[in-house]
Amino acid sequence: MTTTRGAEPAIRWSATSATGRRVLTQLRHDTRTVAMMLAVPAVMMVLLRYVLDNPVALDRIAPEFIGVFPFVAMFIVTAITTQRERARGTLERLMAMPLAKLDLLAGYALAFGVVACLQVGVVLLISLTWLGVRLPGSAAPLVVVALLDALLGMALGLFASAFARSEFQAVQFMPAFVLPQTLLCGIVVARDQMTAVLRWLSDVLPLSYAVDAMQQVAVHASWTGAEGRDIAVIAAFTVCALIGGALTLRRRTA
Repeated sequence: MTTTRGAEPAIRWSATSATGRRVLTQLRHDTRTVAMMLAVPAVMMVLLRYVLDNPVALDRIAPEFIGVFPFVAMFIVTAITTQRERARGTLERLMAMPLAKLDLLAGYALAFGVVACLQVGVVLLISLTWLGVRLPGSAAPLVVVALLDALLGMALGLFASAFARSEFQAVQFMPAFVLPQTLLCGIVVARDQMTAVLRWLSDVLPLSYAVDAMQQVAVHASWTGAEGRDIAVIAAFTVCALIGGALTLRRRTA
C-alpha cells in the first residue's frame, strides 16, 4: 500500500538518523570546520581568563561566557554548513525524495547536536580544570545549560540558513540574529538597569534566558525555580526555531 506524504508522521526516525549520519560523515572529512567548532569557544575562554587575570571575577562571569561562546560558534557554523549544502544542490536533491522537511531538518539537528555535545565538553573540561573556574555547587546545572545554549545556537543557525541564498548571506545573518542578543542579554549591562524598551526587547530574546540561567549557576549551589524557567524557555525557543526552519525551508534553490 502506498503511503501519501500527508499521512506520514511528523518525524520518521529512520529518515532523520540517515540524514544525521550523512552530515556527520561529511563533517568528519571537513577537519577545519570541526576544529573551529571544537576549538574556538575553548580558545575564547582561555583568552577571557588572561584578559581578566582575576580568579574571583572569572568565577563570577565565566559561566555566562561558557553559554555564549558555544551559542555563537554553533550558529555561525550551522548556518554556513547548511547553506553550503544548499548551494551545492545537496538539499535540493534530498528534498526531491519522499522526505519530509522536518525529517531533513531534524537530521541536521541531530548531527550538529552531537557536535554541540563535544564542543561543550571541551569548553567545560578546559574551564573547570586548566582555567580553574569554581562553582558554588555541582557542575551538572552548568553542563545542562551550556548544552542547551549550544543547541539553541544550532537551531537558530538552521532557521537562519533557510533565508540565506549564499554562504556570504548566512554570515550576514550573524549581526541580525546574534549581536543584538549579545548586547541585550545582560552581559554588557544588567537587564534590570536597561530602559523599559530595551528590557522588553531583552525579554523576547532567547539568549537573555541562557545568560540568566548561567548567572543562577554561578551564585546558587542547587537548582532554582528561575533556572528551571530559563531552561524551559531555552528549550521552547530551540524547538520553535527547528519547526520554523522546517516550515520555511525551500524545496528549490533560487
